[in-house]
Amino acid sequence: MVELLKPLMGGFTRPFGCAIFIRDLLMGRGTAYGAPVIDLNRGAPQADVFYHYKLALHTTYAEDATAWENDQRVKAGKEPYTELEYAERVAWHLSRIPYKLVKCRYHSFVMYFNMLKIRCCIISWLE
Repeated sequence: MVELLKPLMGGFTRPFGCAIFIRDLLMGRGTAYGAPVIDLNRGAPQADVFYHYKLALHTTYAEDATAWENDQRVKAGKEPYTELEYAERVAWHLSRIPYKLVKCRYHSFVMYFNMLKIRCCIISWLE
């Protein structure tokens, strides 16, 4: 019997994957997630990449919560948030998100990061 991996209620809590975030950040396309652009010649420490990954996840989670609130307001017949109110609500949600909400531990991140490096080296070596 095949079981679906999708949760029964809601959805997956990760709006983007760790590998895609690492790849985009190290390729200099970090601004898509609100992360700074990294100098390609210099690189970045894994701790910085991890911090920006967690921050991007928290920001996306806060934006999703605010969008859900806004939809509920519209369904209730109220006015939707203005841009200023929307930004304030995102900041409010962001300040109240627990650090461990997204459940990404540093050790797991480092192990995954190293697996990505090895896999990329093997792929470039085979080409």
